[in-house]
Amino acid sequence: MRLVLVGPPGAGKGTQAKRIATHYGIPNISTGDIFRSNVAEMTELGELAKNFMDEGELVPDDVTIAMVRDRLGRDDTEPGFLLDGFPRTVPQAEALNEILDSYDVALDSVLKLQVDDEEVVHRLSGRRICRSCGHTFHIEFDPPTREGVCDLCGSELYQRDDDRPETIRRRLDVYHEQTRPLVEYYKARDLLRIVIGTGAVDEVKARAIEALEQPVA
Repeated sequence: MRLVLVGPPGAGKGTQAKRIATHYGIPNISTGDIFRSNVAEMTELGELAKNFMDEGELVPDDVTIAMVRDRLGRDDTEPGFLLDGFPRTVPQAEALNEILDSYDVALDSVLKLQVDDEEVVHRLSGRRICRSCGHTFHIEFDPPTREGVCDLCGSELYQRDDDRPETIRRRLDVYHEQTRPLVEYYKARDLLRIVIGTGAVDEVKARAIEALEQPVA
């Protein structure tokens, strides 16, 4: 099974990626992990990416694509893979096609986790982070015993700027603008499967597996 997972921030992609990948016995590959691995190992691509990141600039597509090409060429991807965070744009999708063609394989499905924008705002705006140990709480789903105080170390909890409702809505606007062409691209190729991403974690996973096992309508 060779999969791409897409969805808005706060849709639970990371959680579902791990579960779906485990279900199929394939590696869960996130672009964040690829970047961190290359930088930590001080590979040539990692050093190149770090130069851009240190300057606060986006890593160019050609560097990202080269990292993905290298990762997909490893032995553990022979039974398949799940890509989370790549591609994000149509040019990246076309580059992925070229990579897979060079390995004589093809995508099986693109799974889109669909979550209403206001649900995303609700999920992300409820996060609170400990200033000392970095542990994450949620005021509704995983609240601390004492409001505003970390259960683990007793330090103050705070809300990141990125988790404020107005910032989340701006991020969602960017996501929709950027991802809409990508979704249409895969829909036109009969690869897109849409799964509602609300509900219990296991329920969402079950829906995702069911969708992946069914032929595309």
